[in-house]
Amino acid sequence: MNLLALLLAFPIPVYAVTCNVRDFGAKGDGSTKDTAAIQRAIDDCNAKGGGKVTLPTGIYLSAPIVLKSNITFELAKDATLLGSPDHGDYPPKKEFRAPGRQSLVSATNAENVAIMGVGTIDGNGETWWQEARTFKDAGILGSEHTRPRLIVFDHCRHMRIEGVTIQNSPMWQIVPYYSDGVTIRNIKVLAPPNSPNTDAVDPFSSSNVIIDHLYADVGDDNIAIKSGAINSPGPDSPSRNITITDCTFFHGHGLSIGSEIAGGAQNIRAERIHFTGTDNGIRVKANRDRGNDVGHLEFRDIEMKDVKNALIISEYTPRCCRPTGRQRNRSHASPPTSTTLFLRM
Repeated sequence: MNLLALLLAFPIPVYAVTCNVRDFGAKGDGSTKDTAAIQRAIDDCNAKGGGKVTLPTGIYLSAPIVLKSNITFELAKDATLLGSPDHGDYPPKKEFRAPGRQSLVSATNAENVAIMGVGTIDGNGETWWQEARTFKDAGILGSEHTRPRLIVFDHCRHMRIEGVTIQNSPMWQIVPYYSDGVTIRNIKVLAPPNSPNTDAVDPFSSSNVIIDHLYADVGDDNIAIKSGAINSPGPDSPSRNITITDCTFFHGHGLSIGSEIAGGAQNIRAERIHFTGTDNGIRVKANRDRGNDVGHLEFRDIEMKDVKNALIISEYTPRCCRPTGRQRNRSHASPPTSTTLFLRM
């Protein structure tokens, strides 16, 4: 399916009901926690069959909120949804089949959900990054030192993010997980270059995904296509039919397939991608404990400037941030297993 056909297949939802969060008690003063008011607005619109939940100008301090089916969450100009700095506001939960924490914005088993507008969703991640830097395994899926992601679509259909700025997530920023029909267009995803594991967009075991006109300036992968955790017991679904077009990557680790790829990945197309100052360009990366079949990859019109490594294909990616001496010097392949990376070009 081409880009235009995919866009037409997943149109922007339009509803008659509009719920302004201030009408439900939100202050937007940057200090009052507006979580309950925002959630009331979402729930009320959902109960009426769907609608648009609007955040007018202001700073809305919030713990996690949950989007529902047939909801468009719209942020006005100079409106910011700001993650609570209190770590206790992000309850532990099982996420991606591993211990995790609830993300600031999520939707589960939902359909026809959009995040739109010209405002900002800010994860307020600095204190989480400080904590993560003290633990070697903080970036590994399922680590006891896990952090919340910023936006997670879990087993959803027909999701859209458009126009907004997403920034400063404690960990991965946008994660469609086992979701189908995801459109991400005309957005910025930002984090400081030294912020750990702040991947911009991570499609995880998801299908029919469009990533178009993404500007990503982050501390880790600009895009990382994933499909299964380390030492996954399976079964894991692949990520497939992913189209990436007209994107600009500034700082970051590049466009990656992996490293958690135990379900495999197929039919990945990237065109007109501009890399400036990234650590890497295109990477296919895994390890013997997290690989699978990867194939039908197409890259066209790729421009790189001041990129350290243009193309990397690695079956021995490090478990965390730095390769050990044993990983650097490994010269003999171990026997294939169910999670061995097989690459088909």
